[in-house]
Amino acid sequence: MSQNNKLPLIQLNAVTKVFLADEVETHALSGIHLEIKKGEYLSIAGPSGCGKSTLLSILGLLDTPSDGTYLLNSQPVQSLTLADRARIRNREIGFIFQSFNLIGDLNVFENVELPLSYRGMAPAERKQRVLGALEKVGMSHRAKHLPSQLSGGQQQRVAVARALAGDPAVLLADEPTGNLDSKNGEAVMDLLSALHREGATIVMVTHDNRFASRADRTVHLFDGRIVQDQAEASLTETKA
Repeated sequence: MSQNNKLPLIQLNAVTKVFLADEVETHALSGIHLEIKKGEYLSIAGPSGCGKSTLLSILGLLDTPSDGTYLLNSQPVQSLTLADRARIRNREIGFIFQSFNLIGDLNVFENVELPLSYRGMAPAERKQRVLGALEKVGMSHRAKHLPSQLSGGQQQRVAVARALAGDPAVLLADEPTGNLDSKNGEAVMDLLSALHREGATIVMVTHDNRFASRADRTVHLFDGRIVQDQAEASLTETKA
């Protein structure tokens, strides 16, 4: 049991992603080797077009590698059927998107509850989880409001609650402050830091160096390759 606890939550081995368009190959990712431990806060940084979003899509099972292996909780997931991928996404992965992706016709409570209903979860348990998640992000008082009645910062808090309610193994945040002003951006980052202190595993893509520096470790991509892993670099310096 203790040996399993030492295994990485996520392992990517020689992951490559090639897109074909008009007989032209675009290598979005080339030979990615990456391990992420449970409870780690990792940021993925790099210039536009370097492969950050592609890497996050593969981690979130929204896309498949062209080559290489992806182990999630020690289980290979790169070749699963669409149905199995959807099931694992629903149970193991929480998504926080730049554009919030809330459903306008549903109120806050219903938006957070929706992914849980796909699991066939009992209504009483769904209610408990939703209220607990909204309380954690400070939005329980807005449970009956529609997204259009909320500020951008409040909508992103609801999106975080939706991701949290399913008790996922990992939270994937894609530019979570991209559509927010600086004050609301700081507030959402404070929330993610608090969740990390409580034990959440977070992988975040960001262009903002200020926010990237909040993570335990930053992986820098360039032209589809990892060119720097700051945590490993500092470890090497320490050993030296």
